[in-house]
Amino acid sequence: MKLEDLKPKYDKLQKKYGAKELDSIYNGGCTENPDICFVFMNPTGKNIASSKKWKGIKSPWIGTKNIWDLFFKLNLMNEKIYKNIKEIKANEWTEEFAEEVYDDVRKHKYFITNLGKCTQIDARELPNSVYEEYLDLLKQEIEIIKPKVVVLFGNQVSSIVLNKKISVSQCRKQLFINKIKDNEYKFYSVYYPVGNGRFNIDKSIEDINWIIKNEISKEA
Repeated sequence: MKLEDLKPKYDKLQKKYGAKELDSIYNGGCTENPDICFVFMNPTGKNIASSKKWKGIKSPWIGTKNIWDLFFKLNLMNEKIYKNIKEIKANEWTEEFAEEVYDDVRKHKYFITNLGKCTQIDARELPNSVYEEYLDLLKQEIEIIKPKVVVLFGNQVSSIVLNKKISVSQCRKQLFINKIKDNEYKFYSVYYPVGNGRFNIDKSIEDINWIIKNEISKEA
């Protein structure tokens, strides 16, 4: 099984739950034993790669600005690339620049994905039932890439993936071990750092830095 093999399944669910005029957004970054797999909620039309005219990679957060603040402050992004992201407008992202950004993500050994790949026009709230249809596919993603740690953003994503009621504020820096097939994986739940959760970005950075120090740096 390869990541490419999952794309037709994502596209089928896009037709069922996403905006008909937009494409699925898949994933991107280091695909072989990354240090961290970051799992967000679902993409929106602000990601310009969701346009059917876009022929480049269909990876998260292309054409957006705020989320890259998180990765830069975590020392997971080249400063020159970060400054370019902050300076250019969404429609000035080229397919080549998107590749450059994700080459940098690969070099920093992390992987970015969403639990739900169904792109919406806006940041509307999706019911648990939609995300649950993607859960087995996320588990397959994790099986394929075999990350050292999985970071789940927000209460809803964390609760669905961990199959228990999660309140991020109550489980900061708490390790969860979940088994997928024959392998156990380490999961942490952190505050959602963008959109309505933007005011929590400092807490997200604090917790992820702690995870890097205690789970990744110790192995190095």
